[in-house]
Amino acid sequence: MLSFTVRMRFDKADHTSVAEMLHELTLASRAEPGCLNYVSHFVEGDPTTVVIYEQYVDQAALATHSDSAHFHQYAADGFYKLMREQQIERLEAVV
Repeated sequence: MLSFTVRMRFDKADHTSVAEMLHELTLASRAEPGCLNYVSHFVEGDPTTVVIYEQYVDQAALATHSDSAHFHQYAADGFYKLMREQQIERLEAVV
């Protein structure tokens, strides 16, 4: 299983656009085979910071996500173009 968070910062003026794109990306990503969990968050009290928590069954499922039309539409060609900073944290599950 692959788990990670993606933390991104945006300008406050882009909040509504980013929220709309995140909503669409989240719904489509949750429907992907191999996606176990996909939750997008704005940090409470900070409309400029987004944290996405993602889990996939394996590397192939993550590749499917990264290659999907909805990822390109809403992330790569969407809010990534508005992003000011990005940090990815890969997580190791405690079993």
